[in-house]
Amino acid sequence: MNDEPSLSCPLPDDGRDGEISLAHGEGGRLTRELLRDLLAPLQNEHLVSLPDGATLTASSEQLVFTTDSYVVTPLFFPGGDIGSLAVFGTANDLAVSGARPRWLSLSLIIEERFSKRELARIVASIAQAALTTNVQIVTGDTKVVPRGAADRLFINTAGIGELTLPTPGPGKLEEGDRILVTGPIGQHGLAVLIAREGLGLDPVPVSDSASLWPAVDALRDAGIQVKAMRDATRGGVAAVLHEWADACSQTLVLEAEAIPIRPTCRGACELLGLDPLHIACEGTMVVAVADKEADKALRVLRDVAVSHSAVEIGSVVERRIAPVAIRRSLGQLVPLDEPTGAPLPRIC
Repeated sequence: MNDEPSLSCPLPDDGRDGEISLAHGEGGRLTRELLRDLLAPLQNEHLVSLPDGATLTASSEQLVFTTDSYVVTPLFFPGGDIGSLAVFGTANDLAVSGARPRWLSLSLIIEERFSKRELARIVASIAQAALTTNVQIVTGDTKVVPRGAADRLFINTAGIGELTLPTPGPGKLEEGDRILVTGPIGQHGLAVLIAREGLGLDPVPVSDSASLWPAVDALRDAGIQVKAMRDATRGGVAAVLHEWADACSQTLVLEAEAIPIRPTCRGACELLGLDPLHIACEGTMVVAVADKEADKALRVLRDVAVSHSAVEIGSVVERRIAPVAIRRSLGQLVPLDEPTGAPLPRIC
């Protein structure tokens, strides 16, 4: 990352040259001191007394609940790190479910001898991402495991949001519906891969990790009747569309020339033999709307920073040659394969 979060509360050194020890996970003084310094940047009243559970008040009659775990390697990559990724990823799962993200839990599984400075940097990033997303981290847990029992740091989260934009879901897609994406695809997975392997590409792809809630909220405010939304994470856009096609028993047709791919991403995929449609995004979602709503939805999305590059990439047609197909530049319609494995493991 070029812009590191401020280390407003660096963790004290007490033991092994600024490293986490097993004693930090044993519930005694070192645990209390670690938690005190970890939680300070989050500036949340729910965490002051370190309760096992937070008492929350919601005005909505319907809540959405999600959970996720983050095991990305490396922990830091162009455009983000495991901390901001954990906040944005969980908040986005709520957002594409039509829910305003409100509260998160945060659990850290830390390997013995992990650097306190890196931990402070990650917590500062978590705090900044929570502020950006306007979500509160209200409870959590910390465990320290022996060296070799984990890969440096794992993060588990749970999220609760208030349902504000109910959607019928992909099972209700029908002929004529149009498919949009909110920005260039494939950025996150490639950023992680290139950082992990030290490929030295110049310029390097930068992760699109960011909050999708502003885009969802704009669609809600504009009264757009969204039929389905999904963040295109593991498996990329192709995985989302195959899931939708299976749900609605129609064919989803993509226009190859309409798919937004940045030159850095396209070049890296050509070099590595990867398909951008199979590569994960962390700040780009796929949206399906009725034909009459598509132009308005695009105008609304383009007024929001996170989705200013929104474009239409395809439509829903009667089931034809395959669940998902793509029209190439010469007009030929060919099936788009569904991802069968993980071309880029450990990307979230």
